[in-house]
Amino acid sequence: MHQIIVFSRGGNTRKVAEEMAKGLNVPAMDVTGAELESEGVIFLGSGCYGGKPSPKMMDFIAANTFQGRKCAIFGTSGGGEGIHLPSMESALKENGASIVGSFDCKGKTFGLVNRGRPNAEDLENAKKFAFEIANY
Repeated sequence: MHQIIVFSRGGNTRKVAEEMAKGLNVPAMDVTGAELESEGVIFLGSGCYGGKPSPKMMDFIAANTFQGRKCAIFGTSGGGEGIHLPSMESALKENGASIVGSFDCKGKTFGLVNRGRPNAEDLENAKKFAFEIANY
């Protein structure tokens, strides 16, 4: 079974994770207390905090073995540039993972920047991404 594991402080990345989860008919799990299943693609998502992924997500990656596992990474950021995803990718590869895809979209910030994001199109794209990766 595929897994979706997420950290989201503001709710943007959680919305993306939940939409992906609907498309795959699996739950979106918070990184706190998550445990890896033995098979399927592992989707790991985090918001962008000062240009970096959540320390909780990075701790989860460091604490688990991904040897021989397929992982996809996703996130949201105020800039929509995904600058935090390479850190997740590097940590996963160091832990033996094979990265099979990534997805990033804009998320609203605490001000008025990116109001309404992720929007319906972003969420639909996230669902398509998850479906394509899971059926690759």
